[in-house]
Order: sequence, then structure tokens, then C-alpha cells
Amino acid sequence: MSTIRFLAVFLTAFFFALYAAAQPGLNEFYKVSGEVNRFYFSFSDLALVIGAVCGLLGGLRVYSNWQSGKHHIDAQVMGWFFSCMFLSLVGAALKALFGVN
Repeated sequence: MSTIRFLAVFLTAFFFALYAAAQPGLNEFYKVSGEVNRFYFSFSDLALVIGAVCGLLGGLRVYSNWQSGKHHIDAQVMGWFFSCMFLSLVGAALKALFGVN
């Protein structure tokens, strides 16, 4: 009986010590969480700007191929369209993953 009591007291003291040692990290967690939210908006804007520039360059490339007589541009158009769609969906997925409002 005393062994069980000793084990219960030891485990209780051990878990209280772990609980007390874990508390100082909460402030840092909230600070990093705020930084992730702030950086997310900067990086999402940057990704959309890069996507817009790449989309314009892709459109110019498709137009150039069309004007030069290469009329089989369906694969290029679908590639550029779906890459822009992927970029938009990844942004939404990361927003949901990080819980950014």
C-alpha cells in the first residue's frame, strides 16, 4: 500500500513540476503566432504578385506562339490556367491550415 501511495505522490509531484516548467513558453507561442499571421499576409501578397507576373508572361508566350502559326496551344493554355488556379487554392489551403482570419 505504501508503494502505491509513494508512486502516486511521486507522479503527482513530477507532473506538477512539468506543468510549472511548461508555462513560460505560452508567451513565446502567442508572439510567434502573431508573427505567423503578419508574415502570412506579406507572403500571400507576394505569391499572388509573382503569380500575376508569371500569368502575364505565359499569356504573352501563348499569344506569341499563336501569332507565329503554332495553333496547337491547348496544352499551354491549360497549363497556365491550372497553375494559376493551383496558386489560388494553395493560398486558401494555407490560410485554413494556419487559421489566419
